[in-house]
Amino acid sequence: MNGPPLIFVPGLMCDATLFRAQAKALGQSCAVSHADLSRDDSIPAMASRLLAVAPAQFCLAGLSMGGIVAFEAWRQAPERVAGLVLMNTTPFADSPARQTVRKDQMARVRGGHLRTVVMEELKPNYLGANTRDDDVLLEEIYAMANRLGPDVFYRQSSALMGRADSAQTLTTITCPTLIIAGDEDDVCPPDLHEIMHEAIASSDLHILSGCGHLSTMERPNEVTALLRHFLSAF
Repeated sequence: MNGPPLIFVPGLMCDATLFRAQAKALGQSCAVSHADLSRDDSIPAMASRLLAVAPAQFCLAGLSMGGIVAFEAWRQAPERVAGLVLMNTTPFADSPARQTVRKDQMARVRGGHLRTVVMEELKPNYLGANTRDDDVLLEEIYAMANRLGPDVFYRQSSALMGRADSAQTLTTITCPTLIIAGDEDDVCPPDLHEIMHEAIASSDLHILSGCGHLSTMERPNEVTALLRHFLSAF
């Protein structure tokens, strides 16, 4: 497997740990890197920063917010994107209700309550039933958020609130696309991924059983196998 370089694009308050298992396994056979989404407060700026340091052609593997950034990277430079992996994500903009929730979370994080917001509000929605009480996994997730800190939470939440709707972008995607969903994902449910699959002619859809929103950490081996098979076609 010596295809295009693979760039992992993380979700909200996540870092390279989100893709640790996949990067370790796939990095032996292709160039692997991680996008930095910590420095910008808009999705277009995040995608622009990614593209500025990316090779001429590459595959993007984005989870949640990372998938949203991947849509924007495609809009900005479709000729450079050889393949897309869209995991646990959505093509739609934030609803007014979701924006209200984000604003409340941002205010509380600014007030020093990052751990409370992450552990009591985000985590219960992130994980499937089999991993929801996994203390080691929960602490790994919080550790990612803690490393990034409140300022990054504020910037990334602002970016997500102000993002463009990508529904119309779906039919423009012509590169090979792998879509991965969790059947217990309450943040980005399977039906959103079915919409993406129907609209992207070059896509394959896999729905993982007993998996929540963080498929790369909840089902690391299955996700790695899917990525390996996808990349082998290049």
